[in-house]
Amino acid sequence: MSLKTYLQRSAIVLGLFSTPALAITHISADRMIDVETGKVIEAPVVTVDGNRITAVTANGEVPEGAIRLPGTTLVPGLMDMHVHLTGDAHTHGYRRLAVSSVRSALTGAKNARISLDKGFTTMRNLGAGGYADVALRDAINDGDIPGPRLFVSGPSIGITGGHCDNNLLPVEYDAVGGGVADGPWAVRAKVRENLKYGADLIKLCATGGVMSKGTEPGAQQLALEEMQAAVTEAHNRGTTVAAHAHGTAGIKAAIRAGVDSVEHASFLDKEAIRLAKKHGTVLSMDIYVTEYILSEGEKAGILPESLEKERRVGGKQRESFRYAVEEGVKMVFGSDAAVYPHGQNARQFSRMVTFGMTPLQALQASTINAAELLGKQEDLGSIRVGKLADLVAVSGNPLEDISVMENVQFVMKDGKVFKNTLKNF
Repeated sequence: MSLKTYLQRSAIVLGLFSTPALAITHISADRMIDVETGKVIEAPVVTVDGNRITAVTANGEVPEGAIRLPGTTLVPGLMDMHVHLTGDAHTHGYRRLAVSSVRSALTGAKNARISLDKGFTTMRNLGAGGYADVALRDAINDGDIPGPRLFVSGPSIGITGGHCDNNLLPVEYDAVGGGVADGPWAVRAKVRENLKYGADLIKLCATGGVMSKGTEPGAQQLALEEMQAAVTEAHNRGTTVAAHAHGTAGIKAAIRAGVDSVEHASFLDKEAIRLAKKHGTVLSMDIYVTEYILSEGEKAGILPESLEKERRVGGKQRESFRYAVEEGVKMVFGSDAAVYPHGQNARQFSRMVTFGMTPLQALQASTINAAELLGKQEDLGSIRVGKLADLVAVSGNPLEDISVMENVQFVMKDGKVFKNTLKNF
């Protein structure tokens, strides 16, 4: 026998013995929300083989050894489409200057575990210096640390002196944000650079922002031609584009440029709504965050000018949210966590209902709508045979009281149980 043949046969034998058998798990609860249809399934039993759902039955016999979750409702794993896991809610303004990208990645590891514990099994991380979010995603994917399934943007792309630049230091320090680009070809180059270093998607800063120094939220920053260049480059590479945009002109320009989602969308008008519906642009509106900024922001180091801007923007954003819901614009759950503490993301559900959504619509925003935005609707977003086993259980019925989403009892991601407070049953 030749050495080559011996090694090949040895590899086959080792492979047979080293591949673990996939475990079959059954999960039962009082009810389950079918987010695609809005139906409530009574006494469901969900069967998971490895990391995929293989059966969903109603009022069936619960197999021996099943994970029993009495008094709970099963919903798909939650999805937050706008977070900053590498950010710290207690480190704003000038305090951020003391934080390195490496330290941010370590902060991200902590926040990732907190987020998963609260039922968020998938997240989009929109903006992180030094590609700290790429490192965090890879560590989670490699099994080094627990956390949500991440889709990350790397550094946010914006203009010199804009919302995504570093505007805190004087000229002597020559401080420039990692995603700063001026002109269509420079923006294209930044898109290419982000993708080179591992970004899953692109984030643009189309307008000024609340949390940045020296910018006006309502003012457009990136020009239409710059955003068109970014979108063309990203879409050519099969990736999506999210645009930070508070102001009306910037929102419209971002939609016309072809972005896939508009973040914040604070100042909507009829034309912006019409354009979003025409182009199928998704809105991601962080309507809880204003409460933290205005109550705790000063202690957290948020700049006085940012507090003043939030007083002008927060109320208008909630009005725009209600308007968008009434007009039937596709929306996803986006919290902007890191502006406020990670782990409080689910508080936004009740605000979404207060400002116009039904409980089902709020759940759909954080499940099936989010999965469609990611292009992962075949794998994520609902409890269906063939999809990845991302399951969350909460006490009570969220269609009757959406606030129960703030108290998650059980979390399964990719077929693995990460939390079960009812494991003694």
